[in-house]
Amino acid sequence: MARSPTKALAYYRTSSAANVGNDKDSQERQRRAVAAYARSAKLNVVEEFYDPAVSGDDAIEARPGFSAMLDRIEGNGVSTVIVEGADRLARSVVAQELGVMVLIERGVRVLTASGQDLTETDDPAKVAMRQMAAVFSQFEKARLVAKLRAARDRKRTETGRCEGRKPPSPELVREAKRLARRNPRTGKKRSLRGISRELAALGHTGPTGNPYSAEGVRKLLARAAA
Repeated sequence: MARSPTKALAYYRTSSAANVGNDKDSQERQRRAVAAYARSAKLNVVEEFYDPAVSGDDAIEARPGFSAMLDRIEGNGVSTVIVEGADRLARSVVAQELGVMVLIERGVRVLTASGQDLTETDDPAKVAMRQMAAVFSQFEKARLVAKLRAARDRKRTETGRCEGRKPPSPELVREAKRLARRNPRTGKKRSLRGISRELAALGHTGPTGNPYSAEGVRKLLARAAA
């Protein structure tokens, strides 16, 4: 029996408003290049994501199309992304590597229409850049947690209370649900305490400022499933 093609997503970016529109070929050129490579590599592009009029130096997290693609990846386990070239992901090397790192963290391979695998490199500079970016990301998460805790403590000192018991925010419930999904590559799921640690790293802690207990995470997931 013939093996069915591996599912993939396509990502396109045009860098200015002048390149957006039916009279311009940028997006279509990217689409043709990606489609040709997908056919040759026996990949099935199941959905396309597009960021029009976005500079190649713009932060990855500020791009609606890229964010929507991450949601799709986290939602159904597609683990291959095709771009026309590395500069379509981002023009600056720093932005490129940050984008690649974000996808690697989700078990995704990033391929170009020329067949280059952007997630695999022997370039020491790029490897070091990804490592530094990962460290910086962890630092920023820890800094955010510390700032939120300090704000809660200050409010508690000023008013004698920080906040009454209230339902968890929709954002918290969505994050807990996302973290409970299986890794698309390994098939493994985080433990309840593992989810609690990830939530705390993102700034989501319980009313006392401590990470959620396993029972607290279980209640969040039950709310997400309701």
